[in-house]
Amino acid sequence: MTHTASNVVERRRPSRSRGPGPLGLFFKGFLKHPVMVGSVIPSSKRLIEKMLAPVDWENTRLFVEYGPGVGTFCRPILDRLAPDATLIAIDTNPDFVDYLKRDIRDPRFHVVHGSAVDVESIIADKGFDKADYVVSGLPFSTLPDGVGEEIGAATGRVVRPGGAFLVYQFSPKCRDYIEPNFDRIDKGREIWNIPPAVLFWGWKDEA
Repeated sequence: MTHTASNVVERRRPSRSRGPGPLGLFFKGFLKHPVMVGSVIPSSKRLIEKMLAPVDWENTRLFVEYGPGVGTFCRPILDRLAPDATLIAIDTNPDFVDYLKRDIRDPRFHVVHGSAVDVESIIADKGFDKADYVVSGLPFSTLPDGVGEEIGAATGRVVRPGGAFLVYQFSPKCRDYIEPNFDRIDKGREIWNIPPAVLFWGWKDEA
């Protein structure tokens, strides 16, 4: 069963005086930090639906996103998330963080300026010790040396048994960072995206 949360969501779109719209801001973010954004165009609706399809929304209390950008995944996640659940989005780009704080007004949503490497301390600050699901579009293949391994390990520790790490990428190399930390890897592709993406679901077995 999918939860609709329109009654608890209030979104306010920034006016032109506040700066560029979401597409302009996303493109600006790519130009400033290409190794962290990875694409000049946000993910397609088809990719989002396929990536989120395996999620057990009824038993999700904490969903985490790495690199939310302008909220392309945040909004579909909030549309599906239970009224008493939480979405924590973590981004290193302060422009994206400021935009999301203005644009998404939902008591279940928390955006944090920080690194995915620190996901354990970030969710602990919000009162959680485990996440049900983590989704990421961070470009693992272009991250600084060692960062991809650190993110994979931290995510493996933070995801609960039965939960998963959902990753969409443009290079299959990211599997190297996921596989050592999860019990099972499912793989897919989405060609209706620019560029076409490879999808991974890293699952933690039930205890």
